[in-house]
Amino acid sequence: MALEQIQVRAEWHPAPGGVKGMFLLGDAIERMEALLAEWEGRIKLIYMDPPFMTGDRFYMRVRVGEEEWRRGKGSFVLESFADRQSREEYLAMMRRALELSRRLLSEEGMIFVHLDYRAHPHVRLLMDEIFGEENLLNEIVWVYQSGGRSIHHFSRKHDVILFYRKTERYDFNIDAVKAPREKPRTSHMRRHVDPDGRVYRSIRSGGRVYTYYDDDPIAPTDVWQDLAHLQQKDPERTGFDVQKPLSLLDRIVKCASRPSDWVLDPFAGSATTLEAAKLNGRNFIGIDRSPLTLNIARRRLNGADYRILADDNKPTSVCSASVHAGVGFYHVVLEGFSAPVEGLPEGVGELDIVDNWSVGYLRDEGYQVMAEFARSKREGALKRELAVPAYLGELALCVGDVAGGSHYFALPR
Repeated sequence: MALEQIQVRAEWHPAPGGVKGMFLLGDAIERMEALLAEWEGRIKLIYMDPPFMTGDRFYMRVRVGEEEWRRGKGSFVLESFADRQSREEYLAMMRRALELSRRLLSEEGMIFVHLDYRAHPHVRLLMDEIFGEENLLNEIVWVYQSGGRSIHHFSRKHDVILFYRKTERYDFNIDAVKAPREKPRTSHMRRHVDPDGRVYRSIRSGGRVYTYYDDDPIAPTDVWQDLAHLQQKDPERTGFDVQKPLSLLDRIVKCASRPSDWVLDPFAGSATTLEAAKLNGRNFIGIDRSPLTLNIARRRLNGADYRILADDNKPTSVCSASVHAGVGFYHVVLEGFSAPVEGLPEGVGELDIVDNWSVGYLRDEGYQVMAEFARSKREGALKRELAVPAYLGELALCVGDVAGGSHYFALPR
């Protein structure tokens, strides 16, 4: 049965007892300005991975259909964002984003801004001006070894993460990110074993004896060499260019926030910050203008109580489905779907362009998801039937296509 297409601005994924969150599709500055009315002074941590003034375009490699999910290689390439602003435009955008960030942060809050050699000097000056030079805590150097080697200069194998506090009341938790030593201290130290069998080293200096246990955890310095860059075939990869590893955001989230605090990423991209927040029991807000991030977020945020808000939701598509009544449930079968997605590989079937789909109810707050499915590396075959509890209200269905479009339809009883 062909379904009637409807417009939905809010999509709610309820998960009682889980962390709470929002993903806002749109421009970072516009969305941050809109957040001020409710969120000024409430955000504990902001992580920002903005464009770097590269002059490049960036892409996402998308898997289309069961075969590509099974083989693990996407053949459909879409532009995720263009980093083509002039220096003046870029710095004006960053100034506004940093001003808004400072207003959104709580008095105990902190901000991490991830940059490379092109943008780092300029943004450092902006942050000194907006946050105050005295509130710079670290220039963190993240060292990685991916990619080739240059013969024209020393290969550029690090990014800089500027770490600022808002006020002297900032709440930094170094103990949360301590880890065992990779190698024990050995130089000029004597090795001992205590009565419990623990190995320790000692050294005498200035009339005092200093003792260090081999298994005592230590805190990272401001040079992070222990967090690997994502390789091309890393199972964590989403296909999104410039994706950062979960281990990097896990460290930042743990040291600069506490459970139930709010974390904001205004350039959410591959949604890594949002997943790190979810896994560590933090609430989150993510913003990105690329609709491709919607599909990634639906996978990575499963299990959180979060909303998706998108103003520009006007794709034209055709969907057919049937509804079958069971005992206490409706069983919805997805029968067909088509949407105007350009540039698809040859031989793509009608339902191959379905990346994810869900069934739920229309409520005052929008579309409430009750059952959902997203293709994954484990389950690339499209699940055609979803069961939802039989409640009062209007049944609805949403299909997310491979290009990031979200298509909503009313379902008949």
